[in-house]
Amino acid sequence: MYREEIITILSEFGLFREMSRQEIAKIADISISREWKKHSHIFMQGDPLDNVYFINAGKIKIYKSDINGKEQIVAILKKGEMFPHVGFFRKGDYPAYAEALEKSILVVVPITQFEKVLIENPELSIKVFRVLGEKIVDLQNRLEEQILNNTYEQIVKLLVRLGENHGQERSDGTILLKGEFTNKDLANMIGTTRETVSRTLTKMKKDGLIEVDRHGDFILAPDKLLEEFF
Repeated sequence: MYREEIITILSEFGLFREMSRQEIAKIADISISREWKKHSHIFMQGDPLDNVYFINAGKIKIYKSDINGKEQIVAILKKGEMFPHVGFFRKGDYPAYAEALEKSILVVVPITQFEKVLIENPELSIKVFRVLGEKIVDLQNRLEEQILNNTYEQIVKLLVRLGENHGQERSDGTILLKGEFTNKDLANMIGTTRETVSRTLTKMKKDGLIEVDRHGDFILAPDKLLEEFF
């Protein structure tokens, strides 16, 4: 991919939207574009933390694994998002795994060189802090959900969050969430079992809180779901 193409791609990220093309060119000069096949890993938990990645196409799963091999999904990221956010201000190793859920194209930026660009562009550093702040708030909210909410409430909030981040709004105001997340994926996102998720989804369908079309996609009405306990 040519330098001009990388500049155009990066300019679409909120992080760089207010920067001039000349300023973005400084980042493009230290970047490369790479493609990952479906189910291939961008990095492994424990690998040296040396790059940050900007998603141009595809979908990336960030997850951790404990000593018993149990998977905990941290996030599902899509076009227009970057990772890992800790890469800017943390030395050491990647704290999680990053796996391509589908063929993905990423712009790869070496951290040491990117830090030099941040030092030269203080306004960009402020934007990075804002993005990090948003992520911290999101993680804090999810932690509170696990502490304060029962499993049923956690599943409801998870579906609403996935609908907001990955769904498509329909003409009637409902959200279409593609059936790309298995029950096991959903369970791994909130630290419960696949069987619990399956039973809960069955109950929600029976109660008319969600629909599943013939393609296995969810049809959600977030307000209706949240009315369950608010």
